[in-house]
Amino acid sequence: MDTGMVMLPDVEPLETYLKDCAQTAGKNTADVVRKNVLFNSTHVEVESGIEKWLRRSEHSYYNKQWAEAEAAITDLLQQELPPEPPKPEKDRQAAFQMLATMYIKYVQIFRRLEQCYDQIVHPQKRRVLRHVLDGTIGRILELKNEMVNLEYSEFHYFDDVLSDLKLTPTDIEMPIPRYFVLERAKALQEQEKRLGEIIAKLGPQEKEGDKEEIQMTVEEAIRLIQIHERARQGRLRAKFMREIRQQQEKDRLAANRGPPTLDPDLAAIRIQKLWKGFAQRKRTKREREEEMMFIGMVPPPPPAHTKHLPQNIASKTEDERRHRQLKHEHEYVQALDAIKNKIKEMEGPDMKESMMDQIRQWFIECRDATGKFPEYPADDEGGSAAIFKEKDPAELEAELKAKEEGKDKGKKGKKEKGKKKDKKEKKGKGKKGKGDDEEEDEGWKMAPSTFVPAISEATETYQTVWQPRDEADNFDQKHDSELIKEEKRVEVETEIRTQVDELMRGELKNLKLAVDRDKGKKGKKGKSGKKKKKKKSGKKGKKGKKEKDLTPDRDSRSGRSGSAQHQLHSVKGRKKEKDLTGNRTPADLFDELVQEGIIIRYPKTPLSEYIGEYSYLGTTLRQANLEPMPSISDVRRLVSEYCILPLGSPAVHEKAPLIKSLLLSGPRGTGKKMLVHCVCTETGAVMFDLSAHNIADKYPGKDGVKMLLHMVFKVGRAYQPAVIFISECEKMFKKKLPKTEIGDPKKLKKELPKALKTIKVEDRIMLIGTSRMPFDGELKPLTSTYQKLVLIPRPDYASRHLLWRQLIIKSGGVVTLQLDISSLSKITDGYTPGQMLQAAQQVLTERRINQLPKKPLQSVEFIAPLARMDPVYKEEEEAFKAWYAKTPLGKKRAKAAAGEDEEPTGKGKGKGKKKGKKKK
Repeated sequence: MDTGMVMLPDVEPLETYLKDCAQTAGKNTADVVRKNVLFNSTHVEVESGIEKWLRRSEHSYYNKQWAEAEAAITDLLQQELPPEPPKPEKDRQAAFQMLATMYIKYVQIFRRLEQCYDQIVHPQKRRVLRHVLDGTIGRILELKNEMVNLEYSEFHYFDDVLSDLKLTPTDIEMPIPRYFVLERAKALQEQEKRLGEIIAKLGPQEKEGDKEEIQMTVEEAIRLIQIHERARQGRLRAKFMREIRQQQEKDRLAANRGPPTLDPDLAAIRIQKLWKGFAQRKRTKREREEEMMFIGMVPPPPPAHTKHLPQNIASKTEDERRHRQLKHEHEYVQALDAIKNKIKEMEGPDMKESMMDQIRQWFIECRDATGKFPEYPADDEGGSAAIFKEKDPAELEAELKAKEEGKDKGKKGKKEKGKKKDKKEKKGKGKKGKGDDEEEDEGWKMAPSTFVPAISEATETYQTVWQPRDEADNFDQKHDSELIKEEKRVEVETEIRTQVDELMRGELKNLKLAVDRDKGKKGKKGKSGKKKKKKKSGKKGKKGKKEKDLTPDRDSRSGRSGSAQHQLHSVKGRKKEKDLTGNRTPADLFDELVQEGIIIRYPKTPLSEYIGEYSYLGTTLRQANLEPMPSISDVRRLVSEYCILPLGSPAVHEKAPLIKSLLLSGPRGTGKKMLVHCVCTETGAVMFDLSAHNIADKYPGKDGVKMLLHMVFKVGRAYQPAVIFISECEKMFKKKLPKTEIGDPKKLKKELPKALKTIKVEDRIMLIGTSRMPFDGELKPLTSTYQKLVLIPRPDYASRHLLWRQLIIKSGGVVTLQLDISSLSKITDGYTPGQMLQAAQQVLTERRINQLPKKPLQSVEFIAPLARMDPVYKEEEEAFKAWYAKTPLGKKRAKAAAGEDEEPTGKGKGKGKKKGKKKK
């Protein structure tokens, strides 16, 4: 038997062994135990019990993570929803510390919930998790917006908060939810397949043109081959002659020296001395490397067999759980219909009879109390459900008071209330001048959140349904039938109630007719009276209906009616636009835009490949009144917050602060276009390239531009999310363009801002522009078109150190002690990641990679290709800083920094008083 296999002679020590495995293996307990446990033929009956335990242990880790996240949310909700409204915060720094702490805690919760939602296989749990996950993402974006408005800066630094909370920058790294792409995998595959088919049809034409350009005759090709072959033979002949001359020189020197006269014992001692020195140096070198690996200063060597690495086993387990998710989801959807039909068959008739009996009893009670049959509630009012609705004591008291009070008293009460309101308003107006200024000077208040109620609701569902639930028998984590029955029973009851209402209305009508026949003439008078009353009640009902219809049209901006109103307006606006394309379908327009090269295929680039280190001195520099340059890690976080998270989730995009456009500016090679590809990859977005060089000679004239933008936005709304990309966007806002400019960069200057205004909350469309010389364009139109401006700097030392290591490994190199990455990072100050990647690719050719075992890589080899490139000089960096300082947010930041310096002198209060006097 293999040494890795363990025999289990009896059942008693099994639980102890499994617990030990769980402590050592963590999430992969099942894999470890299955590989390390061997059952005897006499203990086969134990296998079923072990399999059950293993299934339970697979899910326990994620259930525990979910419980910890919900506990953290509960603590935060106590802070978010205090019993009394919080007082305004006068100290801006203290307000930022509070926001930063909440932001970091929400990010930690987000990390846990995202992992749980990705791996939990229970379909009903995943629905609750999705609800709280979307709410957490939205709350993070709201807090980010609050911090921007408070600090007047897109970048924030949490060094001091992280040290207080005993956290590392890795703990608050913003994850990208995997469900953005995984839940749309089939649609994205079909879209990619369709895009590939259209490009394949166009591809051969371009390739044939390329072949014609590089064609040569057979004679020229033979001549070229002969030249290279003769040169190769000449180099070999010269090499052989050099070796022959060297050997002849060695023979001549040996003949002059004569035979060796060294004693054999002395020769043996010398050989031993050399060998022992060599062996000891090799041993010392190996021990030094092991010590450096142990303390974490040198990475361990790459494993020979990557198949059985823990990381690969874990990723394989995660993929298996995702397949199990799809299976359980399919079973859950089938169970919904099956259980609903079963409830209809088994409980439907009893529900119908009990409802009819209750309504008949209500008829009799009303007739005994009032002497006549009641009016049946309309469907708008809820039908018979409104009759048996349980009311609060306060509602009952209000109804009784309303009945007791007469109409005159009601009118008087309204007049008195109106007078009181007028008096209050007058008093308020008299005090407005002082009150408003006092509130402004009091301090900062947090804006109300639209996501906290959703988080609170999902947390309450978890605490009432899932936290106390015992799932000891649900080893496979399949759907819970009892919960489905509770939900579907309500649906069946509402469906049956509508049928019962129709029947009982007819029955009530027949009862009234029968009573009228019995009464005779008196009944006729009653009828006329009833008719009058009916008319009056009908008028009231009509008035009520009109009020319900008018409210959503005029006033409501939220809820179902509000969203329907927005949809109607958007549909009306889009109907006019449809005339431009002749009512063509989005699929046809998609094909045309692909053929024209507007929709492009982008390289699949995850955001994790945008490598950069965290900025550890940001807070320290700001405390010293120095504005630090953001790091690559800060830019990566900002792109995920402004682009990826809102575009990936429709629920988040509808309620989060709306960002329609973003400008990425920075020197050449800082990864601006790569970030656009990352946004499209992480969200599965369609990418439209409206750069000047790409749309040159396409859709000419004003009508052509309108048609182009109409098609882009129509297809973008149909294939959401969508990213509209414009490179070198500053050329659109230049006063004068050189004559050598390709295309017309100002082609979209007028129509693009108009098209951006049509983007609504439900449209997941975003404009992303890139610029390496933003200071060449006019600032005002640039800032009005692009809502957010992000400055990407050259990498600092920490980022360069990390970049060099990753780029060398990615290019096929091996990092050894002979490669001084620290010195290489120091001398490459000013070089961008694009230039560093280019240098690594130039050095690490296929021939150089083959030589690495004998000739390790050295940092000197990278100097030659870097010397042929121009780094980012200080003047260029200062130009970017000066440009950003002129932007609206940069100006606000400068004013806020100046105001903070003046606050201790006591000028803040004086300013508030002056404002109040001016208002008076």
